[in-house]
Amino acid sequence: MKVLAAFIFFTRLPFWRIKEVSAKYFKRIVPYWPLAGWLTGGITVGVLWIAAQILPISIAWVLAILSRLLITGCLHEDGLADFFDGFGGGTTKERTLAIMKDSQIGSYGVIGLIVYFLLLFLLLENLPLKLICVLVICGDCWSKFCASQIINYLPYARKEEESKAKNVYDRMTWQELLTGFICGFLPIILFLPIDFWPVMICPILTFTLLYRLMKRRLQGYTGDCCGATFLLCELSFYLGAVILLYAQIKYGNPNFINVYLK
Repeated sequence: MKVLAAFIFFTRLPFWRIKEVSAKYFKRIVPYWPLAGWLTGGITVGVLWIAAQILPISIAWVLAILSRLLITGCLHEDGLADFFDGFGGGTTKERTLAIMKDSQIGSYGVIGLIVYFLLLFLLLENLPLKLICVLVICGDCWSKFCASQIINYLPYARKEEESKAKNVYDRMTWQELLTGFICGFLPIILFLPIDFWPVMICPILTFTLLYRLMKRRLQGYTGDCCGATFLLCELSFYLGAVILLYAQIKYGNPNFINVYLK
């Protein structure tokens, strides 16, 4: 039931038609966030691969990004915009939380989303199709596992009744933590070459920086913080992969990418 609740919450696909899920299960969905990444990342990769058979990779990548936005209902991007607005315009905990709860997007949110989507598009558009597909599925699942740890390190910053989703997540048990880790790490074992494994550090470092920022400003986290943490961790995963790739080509093995594709 917790897995079904996770798919219902983290996607806009009609999983709710399968069975009605009690509200108590939504408190324990975060450990299954990386598992939801198998679905969202898989569909994104599927759209990318199919579209790239008849369109340039750059156009196919845009369509793939749009498909994930439709699947998730822009859940995480909405959180990222609120995060930028709150932390950009607020100076105190109370002011930051108030701005983040405001449904209207501000200048920090607009600029933040523009920069985010530009980086997301430009980082991967010039890479080979196969490599983009691998990075997307691995980056989605691993970054969601990293971002999910925020509930284990920080308390919820608002009162439960003030939550947008009317739901406050419970901290993970060690079994749930292990489940989340397996779901996040398994795609890397299956698809990502070992030469690329160092990029897993990038989302961890990004998470650490965001954790310190939230702890200092809010002494806790919000749902918007969760979504923003995931997207920024994922972006750092892609950035790390591109840096590693170009470093290998320029300073290490010029045929690095060709060897991988073979």
